[in-house]
Amino acid sequence: MALLELKKVKKVYRQGKIEVPALRGIDLTVEQGEFTTIFGPSGSGKTTLLNMIGCLDTPTEGEIKLNGNKVSKLSQKQLAMVRRYNIGFIFQAYNLIPVLTAYENVEFAIRLIDHSKELQIKEKVLKILEEVGLKGLENRRPNELSGGEQQRVAVARALVKEPKIVLADEPTANLDSKTAADVVKIMIKMNKELGTTFIFSTHDPAVMKYANRYINLKDGMISTDERRG
Repeated sequence: MALLELKKVKKVYRQGKIEVPALRGIDLTVEQGEFTTIFGPSGSGKTTLLNMIGCLDTPTEGEIKLNGNKVSKLSQKQLAMVRRYNIGFIFQAYNLIPVLTAYENVEFAIRLIDHSKELQIKEKVLKILEEVGLKGLENRRPNELSGGEQQRVAVARALVKEPKIVLADEPTANLDSKTAADVVKIMIKMNKELGTTFIFSTHDPAVMKYANRYINLKDGMISTDERRG
């Protein structure tokens, strides 16, 4: 059974009386453990597609299944629960909570789903922060961290709950090339060790060269879908 299935997914936005098609019939299957990049020109539908996969939006037409369960027709409350337990997000702008420390930002994500004892939660948070290279920086707030360090916190936050799938929208766009490569290598490590499925929207060669699948979107449709190896 595939981890993710999209069948004839369409998304149309309305601007007054005008209909703007963002996705024009996407058929896509993603297996557990894939490391996939989605690329294409501005306006091709990359972010819309990620929003569909991440249950942040629902299709105008078509069907989406995650882990065998239909999610395309769920209520907003049900979609929120699917996101909470199954999906991790990494954003271009980091989206950390500014008043919380690195530790607290990651802790917040896992406390939503994990009701283990305090010591067990602490061990999980400290372990993931160490794995992303932030040991010793746990008590710093976002404004006390570099851009690369903030993105590492975002990666830790996405991975600490061990989601089935991680979605990343241009995650290295605000980083220099070395830092971007370092962050991607962390995600590659998690992909190989935990079998976490990653789907990226990106133009960054530092991300794309590590992918094992390349999906090119054009005008809301899949133009090419190639696998490496």
